[in-house]
Amino acid sequence: MISKSLQESFTIAFAALGVLTLSLLLPMRSWADDYPSRTIKVIVPFEPGGGTDLLARIIGEKLSVSLHQPVIIENRPGAGTQIGAELVARANPDGYTLLSTSLTTFAFNPGLYQKLSYDPTKDFAPISLTGRFAFLLVAYPAFPANSLDQLIAMAKATPDKIAFASAGPGSPHQMAMELLLNRAGVQMVHVPYKGASPALKDVISGQVPVMMLDVATAREPIKAGLLKVLANASAERSAEFPNAPTIAESGFPGYEASAWQGIVAPAKTPNEIIEKLNRQIRAALADDSVKQKLQVAGIEPIQSTPESFAAYMQSEMQKWRDVIKAANISLN
Repeated sequence: MISKSLQESFTIAFAALGVLTLSLLLPMRSWADDYPSRTIKVIVPFEPGGGTDLLARIIGEKLSVSLHQPVIIENRPGAGTQIGAELVARANPDGYTLLSTSLTTFAFNPGLYQKLSYDPTKDFAPISLTGRFAFLLVAYPAFPANSLDQLIAMAKATPDKIAFASAGPGSPHQMAMELLLNRAGVQMVHVPYKGASPALKDVISGQVPVMMLDVATAREPIKAGLLKVLANASAERSAEFPNAPTIAESGFPGYEASAWQGIVAPAKTPNEIIEKLNRQIRAALADDSVKQKLQVAGIEPIQSTPESFAAYMQSEMQKWRDVIKAANISLN
């Protein structure tokens, strides 16, 4: 028979164990439930003023209200988004340092660089897609081709004679065009610029006949008659330019190219925080005032679950890796 003193010892030991277990669990639960309790920093790996920066600021402003904490945007451009991406990859996975970035970081860079300063698959926890910049295939008004079919026919008849402009090597503008050329089995000469603005200027003047251009940048030149639209690179026709057929319906089923954006956290960020941020980001993107701001900027709001975003990134990585390899593009 167990002595009374021994029973008391067991009782005290089990009670102490229960208190210890509770003390370990409570701070963890409280920490997750209390998130966020301080300022959240969103890293944008591009210069201020661009589309990714604008989208992050519009969403960040809404999150500041819904999360009851300041959400600040910090621009860390350079090395093809690697500087900003690496900073977030190495950050404490507590939900207070996030990355607002694009397909450049997760779909282009793995194929463009032999070695990256981050692992796009292992170093991040996807939260949600946030937006998409649609592209139009445009040409200067006097260019002989008035449709995609005519452009492809000209390219086949005169290989490596027709040039296309882009915002730079490895830019979404180039990649959207390379995907088209790959699907069409034709070759054109790539003329890279340092940004979309100088490229657009030379297309308008006819120095370079065509380019893929985002809707926000193309809108005013098209309305002014300085550019004509040959095709729409999106999966569906644009409400703003409904007469422009999609590339998919112009003989290339399944073609779709757009500059998507999304928000990720460092890997190992607790799922509770990821889910909370996902809910708040999706709510922000569903807000009418946010939709209106994005529409003016030529950004289509899109949202996703963390799981579907992760799957989408993997499919995009493979898609663009194949295009990059076929076009023999490298930024090393």
